[in-house]
Amino acid sequence: HKVTTKGRSCHASMPHLGDNAIYKMAPIVAQIEELAGRLPEDPFLGKGSLAISKVESTSPSLNAVADSCTIYLDRRVIPSDTVESTKAELEELPAFGAAGAEVELLDYEGTAYTSKVYGQPKFFPAWALGEDHPLVQAGAEAAALATSEAARVSKWVFSTNGVATMGTYGIPSIGFGPGDEEHAHTPQDQMRVSDLTAAMAFYALLPLVWEERHRSGRVR
Repeated sequence: HKVTTKGRSCHASMPHLGDNAIYKMAPIVAQIEELAGRLPEDPFLGKGSLAISKVESTSPSLNAVADSCTIYLDRRVIPSDTVESTKAELEELPAFGAAGAEVELLDYEGTAYTSKVYGQPKFFPAWALGEDHPLVQAGAEAAALATSEAARVSKWVFSTNGVATMGTYGIPSIGFGPGDEEHAHTPQDQMRVSDLTAAMAFYALLPLVWEERHRSGRVR
């Protein structure tokens, strides 16, 4: 989401003649931090998250009061969250209404190799498959074969393209990859060579395991 407050600019030597949009945003920022601690929780996926990831303001110069302030929010959702519910939880903040703030769902737009422009709202639904789902069971079997140890079925705390395949379109999806998620997108991003080779084996084994389970009647 993008949240914006509007003000009125004036020369910074006479700030009382203006309406500083940054000051209007300040209590909203504090209440968003408090809101992040009381988001709903899913029994399996855990709590959603909310973080301010960017702050912008506009003014005629560095010597003028800001006439607008915008913050960008990264909101990680659980299956019960919707576009409407995540907007409402912001609009219900006391400081939000007092500041006359506006909230907007951002759009994503990309250009394909064919030059076709594709866009969609930046809302990516949370999803999960039960441990007894045939694809999860096939994935666990393929992982055990690839790593020579029993697979642990769990969840990732970060998002993947599964928000489209499963979250949006309902196509059963699982995640499997080399490395530890605690290192992902950090300065310590790394992986063991043995993880990489095991992942390659998993990707080759999964369709074979699925086919064998289907042939033997373990997939219906």
